[in-house]
Amino acid sequence: MQTTFIKTATILALLMLPAACGGRNSEPDLLELTKTGTGPDEFAILPSRPLETPTDLAALPTPTPGGNNRTDPNPLADAVVALGGSAGALTEDGTTGPDSSLLAHASRHGYSPDIRQVTAAEDLEFRRNNRGRVLERAFNVSVYFRKYRHQALDQQAELQRLRQAGIRTSAAPSAPAE
Repeated sequence: MQTTFIKTATILALLMLPAACGGRNSEPDLLELTKTGTGPDEFAILPSRPLETPTDLAALPTPTPGGNNRTDPNPLADAVVALGGSAGALTEDGTTGPDSSLLAHASRHGYSPDIRQVTAAEDLEFRRNNRGRVLERAFNVSVYFRKYRHQALDQQAELQRLRQAGIRTSAAPSAPAE
């Protein structure tokens, strides 16, 4: 009777052992497709510019409810200036004048203005249809790369295709030694 109890207890202990080895997945947080914390989103907070007194107070625009403020951050314009461009060259939609011909050419066959929402919904549906969370948690493994391997770009094959087409790829490294 006592040996049966010891065998049963040993089997139960061995079955519970993987649960004791749990914890956070060893993969980087960038692979987690959902926000897991309750804290603030640090990327949603933009510091405002310091207040300044303009030299000509008559040139100040009339305040409009819900409109922009002179101290509001404008990351797009700041990036354009940081890269050597002119923030004044930006159009209403956030592009510069020279970019309009590029955008017109790229969208000549049409485009979907809600492409981000569409791809997010398609990805969510794909992940729901290809779940592996129980095994991921039980054995502390990630199936992220295995699930998306059919959608991944073979970098070396694409590089070879471009080189065979005569397209210069000077910034790409040479093929890795096998």
